[in-house]
Amino acid sequence: MGSSELRKELEDYLKNLNIETVCVEHPEVFTVEEMMPHVQHLGGAVSKNLFLRDKKRKGLWLVTARHDRRVDLSALAGRLGLGRGALRFADEAAMLEALRVGQGCATPLALFCDRGRRVRLVLDSGLVSEGHDRLYFHPMTNAATMGLKPEDFLRFLEETGHEPILESFE
Repeated sequence: MGSSELRKELEDYLKNLNIETVCVEHPEVFTVEEMMPHVQHLGGAVSKNLFLRDKKRKGLWLVTARHDRRVDLSALAGRLGLGRGALRFADEAAMLEALRVGQGCATPLALFCDRGRRVRLVLDSGLVSEGHDRLYFHPMTNAATMGLKPEDFLRFLEETGHEPILESFE
């Protein structure tokens, strides 16, 4: 299934939850730096997403933070009780298997594909506590950016069975 079919599946899922979205189409981007010129005019918080595996290969983690936050993986692993330095970037095969998206497309919106709830979400607490109008993520493709109201995003996570672990990033 291609990214356009997966995006349609996501849009249908959100529509069934009565979640309103806004979407901006842009060229394919692989980094936040490449994406920002296309989305910096939007009101809200743009995210960056890291798909990780703990060193013992026991868990998959998706870290979603505001695009301008620094994420110290070693310190985060310690706070999560995994031991300092335990988090590593997961390979693309693991991301495709768990979230059905590949390199450059990591997004918490793909959690609706994680029916086995194998992926734990670590969410920048500022995304939901700083009063943003919308939170922006890739909609299963890195050629667009989709915005949701924070309360709708939290309801989406609840519906998918992924309770976020809230963390503060600087």
